[in-house]
This record gives sequence, structure tokens and C-alpha cells, in this order.
Amino acid sequence: MAIKHLRKDIDAIDKEIVKLLNKRACWILEIGKMKNKTGEAVYAPAREKEVLSKIIRENQGPLNKETLTAIWREIMSASLAMEKPLVIAYMGPRTTFSHLAALKKFGASVSYLSCNTITDVFMEVEKDNADYGVIPIENSIEGAISHTLDMLVDSDLSICSQVMLDISHNLLSKHLKDAIVNIYSNPQVFGQCRLWLESNLPKADLIEVSSTTRAAQIAAKEPRSACIASLLAAKEYGLKVVAREIEDSPHNITRFLVVGKSQAQRTGRDKTSIMFSIKDRVGALHDMLLPFKKYGINLTKIESRPSKRKAWDYFFFVDLTGHIQDDKVKKALMALEDKCKFLKVLGSYPVTE
Repeated sequence: MAIKHLRKDIDAIDKEIVKLLNKRACWILEIGKMKNKTGEAVYAPAREKEVLSKIIRENQGPLNKETLTAIWREIMSASLAMEKPLVIAYMGPRTTFSHLAALKKFGASVSYLSCNTITDVFMEVEKDNADYGVIPIENSIEGAISHTLDMLVDSDLSICSQVMLDISHNLLSKHLKDAIVNIYSNPQVFGQCRLWLESNLPKADLIEVSSTTRAAQIAAKEPRSACIASLLAAKEYGLKVVAREIEDSPHNITRFLVVGKSQAQRTGRDKTSIMFSIKDRVGALHDMLLPFKKYGINLTKIESRPSKRKAWDYFFFVDLTGHIQDDKVKKALMALEDKCKFLKVLGSYPVTE
């Protein structure tokens, strides 16, 4: 069959797709009106997961699930923007990994607010200058982001979703590798590329800055300098890719949280994050964990952090399987509350594949 005939068929399919997308958009507008009357949040993480799961189940190829997910991400992004002009805060500037995570979660149709720090992200959402904030919580190599843990202690915002972002670090510069004397990036990135740097540029000075984007801005102007940043930063600031994927581990993933003033509904495959402080006595932490064993709840993460309120006083951050609306989770947390000094539920949200 000639190419022109195949393209004619594709044009007909495209016409039908446009018609169906607009029909879908009409129903989205109706739902938006209903949500506006009831005060229901526009962004619904449980519904988001339901839609994406159905799309993946229905897929019979040749498109893979990653491609279909990316397509539907933009469809849902446009839908959110139609219901309400959402603003998403992230730790900027543009092209940081926080920015990339925000784009992965909310797509290109919503508005974004760049913030200087994690604290600023929380503040902009709390002041209603943004609807949601996207913040890093942990990296698979470097561990927890302490600043985020500290902010979760006092903030009234809830975790309603999460984003997993595969992290790829690249050496960017306007110069060849042998001419580079200064390399800019943030401290965590240097930690994730330590072996490559020692093997390939052992004499270069590693200079810490606030973000990978700031590093790219400096490298674009300063002679004999380079940065470690994303490929998007190379495009944004006119830098050449000197070396790709220089991270020491191929399994470099950063987990980001979405925080806001709304709660995520139960999906059946959820995670709940809590924090608590314990009484200063022998076996106290052991006793804290017993309710979870009793009710068969799996703990996927335990992280300790100094409370900063009293010497040798710690907060414990725990991720557990289940939703706060699940009976066994409710019972376990009630039992835990009787044993600890302080307990705070940070939020329940869908599990991300």
C-alpha cells in the first residue's frame, strides 16, 4: 500500500481522535462545575491512578505503557487546567529535577511557580499562591532530604501523591573535557557522581551551588567551567553534552512528594506516611513497632531525625502500606498513639509503580 494511502487513513484516525478528545473535554467541564459547587479538590490522585491503570490494562500494543502514560498525562493535564487554572510550586529555577518531577506529575497545561527553597514551596501552598507543591523527599543513593523532613513536622499540608523520577546526570560545558577546571552542581549530585568524577576529572574543582540549574547558568558564562545537570538544562542554556549518564549507580531514583490542602481518597493500593516521637525509656522504639506487627501492616521506610527541640530527642518518620481509612491502619495508629509522645499523620496517597 502506498504511503499516501496510509497517511490518508492516519488523517481519518486523527480526525476521530480530536472529536473524541473534545467530547471528553465536555464531560470534564461538567465535572468541574459539580466540583466547584461541592468544594471538592480539582486534583484527585485516586482517580488519576484509576485512569492510568485502566489505560495500561486496555493496551495491546504496539505502544508501550510508558508512552501511553505520557500521552494521558498531557490529556489529564489539559483536563485539570480546564476545571481550574492550577498552580504548582516547585524548588526552582526551571530545569531542576524538582521541575522535571512536577512536569511528570502535572503535565504542560497547568501553571508552575518556581521557588528558591523547599521552605518557600510549603509557604506558597500554605498562602494559597499555589494549589500544590512538589518537593524531594529521598534519593535511592543519597537517602532522605533532611530539609523536607523538617518542614513536614510543622506544616499543616498533607501528602496527597508521590512521583518517582529516574535521575540521569550529565556533564555539560562549552568546552572539551580536558579543558574543564571547575565543575558546578549541588552537593547531592556530586555525591551521586563521585566515582565518575574521581576517574575522569580528578583535578577539577567541585563547586557546590544551590541547584543544577544555577550550575548550568554559571557554566554557560564562565570560561573552562562545566556543570552536572539534566539534558533539558543543556538545551535551555546552550551547553554541549560532554558526557552522558555519569551517575555511579544505574538505579538512581529520586522520590518526590506532592503536598496540598486536600486529602487523597483510598484506592486499595495506598501508602501512608506518619511521624511520631517516643518516650525516653528502654525499649520504647520496639514498643512503637508492635501495633504494626499485630495488625499485619508492612513498614516500607523508617527514618529518624533530631527534633531540634531537645537534645537527643528524635522524630521518627515511617511509611506504611495502607490508607488511613483502612480499619487495620486506624487500629494500629490508635494503639501507637497511646504509646508515643506525639503522632502526626502526614498523608495517605496512591502507591506509584
